[in-house]
Amino acid sequence: MRLSGSITALATPFTATGEIDLDAWNRLLDGQLAAGTQGIVVAGSTGEAAALFDAEYDTLLRTAVERVAGRIPVLAGTGLSNTAKTIELTRRVAALGADAALVVTPPYVRPTQAGLLAHYRAIADDDALPVVLYNVPGRTGGDLLPETVAELVSHPRIVAIKEARSEPERMAALLELKGDGFAILSGDDPTACRAMFAGADGVISVASNVVPHAFRRLADLARAGQRDAALALDARLQTTYDFLGVEPNPIPVKALLARQGIGHGLRLPLLPLSAAHAGTAAAIAALVAELELECHESLVA
Repeated sequence: MRLSGSITALATPFTATGEIDLDAWNRLLDGQLAAGTQGIVVAGSTGEAAALFDAEYDTLLRTAVERVAGRIPVLAGTGLSNTAKTIELTRRVAALGADAALVVTPPYVRPTQAGLLAHYRAIADDDALPVVLYNVPGRTGGDLLPETVAELVSHPRIVAIKEARSEPERMAALLELKGDGFAILSGDDPTACRAMFAGADGVISVASNVVPHAFRRLADLARAGQRDAALALDARLQTTYDFLGVEPNPIPVKALLARQGIGHGLRLPLLPLSAAHAGTAAAIAALVAELELECHESLVA
């Protein structure tokens, strides 16, 4: 399996009473497929995985696998703070039909690099699913260093890394490890275009929940080396990137999805977008609608 292009870390829509909204979930999935999204992540951090009960997690993943029907890869977030629990969850999502496990570095416990090496090898050795490494130090408190990744890339079941650090030096170090069996994916929307120019295979995006056509086009342009067109589109997306960072993810993206008729909020301790940002949300929603229409027409053409 080769992961590339525009991959969406899906938000999880809830009803007004706080239950999983399966109708909205199906509409979100259908919209991603129609826009040409090249992979999806179910129950990652954007999907509020920590707020989901096991039965809800399983329902979301099972529904996504059935809806996608093999057209694009379905990744499931399985990274937990304990290796044995991560292996157990990875086995569970494999049985539900996931194509790969997105495994974030263990949150909160802050293992050493040797601990991370042993953690990922144990998960990959279990052989339940292909493993995508995921490094996001701002959320987990730990940093998976390139030299540690270099020791993992030879494992046949470790197939990619999602790197959420934005520094060009970090991406450059990882790109030296890229190969036929190991893909490099940006996990940072504002610098994803730059990363793809440098040779990254694609992006696992939050923004593509609301601009899936635009992100597919951005990935196509950047990976094809069409710099002027890619930079122009990326510049138009900048205000959306900025808005998605005004409060912790996925608060802003779910505010935009709600304006598209998908979902009604979050689960505590996350609260809906602050009223102070409502005006900006309305402006960004209008921009997103315009951009999506233009990019849809470009992709069709």
